[in-house]
Amino acid sequence: MLATLDTPYADARADALSFALGLPPLDALAVLPVERDGLAVELRLLGASHQVIAGPLSETVACLPGSAEPLPRRAGATLPGWTYDFTATTAASADDAAFGRAVEAVCARLADRGDALTGAFPGSRHAVTALALEDTGIGWRTWHAYPQTREIVMTRSRLVRPS
Repeated sequence: MLATLDTPYADARADALSFALGLPPLDALAVLPVERDGLAVELRLLGASHQVIAGPLSETVACLPGSAEPLPRRAGATLPGWTYDFTATTAASADDAAFGRAVEAVCARLADRGDALTGAFPGSRHAVTALALEDTGIGWRTWHAYPQTREIVMTRSRLVRPS
């Protein structure tokens, strides 16, 4: 699902992203509820990035004020009946053309998927935040594109029921 957002693009930076588990649902610009393996999942676009609520877990990656933790490269948690794994990487493009192609490739890959949510902010056609469920299991990926620095922050998260 493509959400054309009417919230102006804030000149945020990849290094301003923070990470939080367990936050209540934040005000969202767009929400896509989906179900995977019997678990309700909400993909949520925030003005400051994303939030995913999946069963017992709330993951927020956003420019949050206050005491939120900086975005880690890797994080994990144990929840009742689940384990959670998170990774984040940042890719920088050498020029605007390469950055634009990378953002457009993500958008094209997710365009026709019913389990993906892409938000396009006004002001820059490459100011995009996208979320998508993985093809199997309970996992999701996100992409946060920052045109002013030509960076894309990519995250991958997974909830697993221990056997």
